[in-house]
Amino acid sequence: MKKLLAASALAIAALSVSPILSAPAIAQAKGVAVADVRVAAARSNAFRTASQQIETTYKAQIDQQQSRGQTLQAEINVLIAKYNEEAKKTPQNQAALQAAAKAVQDKRQAAQAELAQISRPVDLAIAYVEDQISVRMNEAIKAAMTAKKVDLLLNPDAVLARENNVDITDAVVTELNRILPNVSIAVPAGYQPGQLVQQRNQQLMDAARAAQPGATPAPAPTGNQPTTR
Repeated sequence: MKKLLAASALAIAALSVSPILSAPAIAQAKGVAVADVRVAAARSNAFRTASQQIETTYKAQIDQQQSRGQTLQAEINVLIAKYNEEAKKTPQNQAALQAAAKAVQDKRQAAQAELAQISRPVDLAIAYVEDQISVRMNEAIKAAMTAKKVDLLLNPDAVLARENNVDITDAVVTELNRILPNVSIAVPAGYQPGQLVQQRNQQLMDAARAAQPGATPAPAPTGNQPTTR
């Protein structure tokens, strides 16, 4: 489960981090730094606490997935062994070989679908936690940039060389802990992964549109909104 949460953290906040500076501002930037927002999210108190809560709350599903996964893997191994036996035969029976290969493929697909169904409540809770952090990430980034007097922030992957003192990831973590000390793992009814980020982006677009001269109000959304259980 810890590996699952760690892997999930790699994608966290990917949808929420939007460009903060315009092109002219980038050209005039004086204070430059780097920050890994994925690492910052994973280090935040909100994510760490929620991870522990998920492991406790969904222990039954996690244990069931691990146990069932081992059983299914053993069954797949039997089918792989049969395939290998067919492959060793001389001459090969192509029909039997293809049937054995198909049996392995079908079993793997069925196993993946079954395990996904078992882990769905866990995956949904993780997605909801990520979503809540994502919608506040830009706010934490801006606060960290202000605190460190930075006007251009880059992803570490986009930098060829740097000194360690230009990394303000820890500052982003600090601001994120201040802005969002905790999140909920109680997934609202009707929630879909990424929904909070999409709603936030829509709100920002509507606000920008409304600020334009002669703008007309955007039509109200027609979809059902999730309600907290």
